[in-house]
Amino acid sequence: MAWAVLFWVLMFLMNLALIVSSFYQLLCLVDLEDDHLNPFEASSRINFWVVPEFLLQGLLCLLLLVTGHWFTFLATLPLTCYNAFLYMKRQHLIDVTEVFRAIKVEKRIRFVKLGFYVLFFVMVVFRLTLSSFVALAGDDEDTHVF
Repeated sequence: MAWAVLFWVLMFLMNLALIVSSFYQLLCLVDLEDDHLNPFEASSRINFWVVPEFLLQGLLCLLLLVTGHWFTFLATLPLTCYNAFLYMKRQHLIDVTEVFRAIKVEKRIRFVKLGFYVLFFVMVVFRLTLSSFVALAGDDEDTHVF
């Protein structure tokens, strides 16, 4: 059905935005490490995108739960819980005064998130392709294979 294709196109766009956000944050940290940015600029640029990234990840996870894509929901749940944990402990923003002390850890976190988003991107592209072929073939029986 066309709704499945539209859903996976939405997931594709949301995941692409998460990849870009994570890559941008990683790029800011690398620029900070190489002295292309000062700590205040790097922190403000990264902190500007942290909360929207968390909200988008939560929305993505919620949409997967509501639409009944259980395997994909369970795959995205750990990162969403980690983001919620950071937000509740108020450790989600980078402190300007301690950014150089935590730069290695922050880079590692961003690399892991980027890897997770890329793996999820492959899964979404596969599901988008599968739902497109199912919609074009007109066979609606195997829509929820995964």
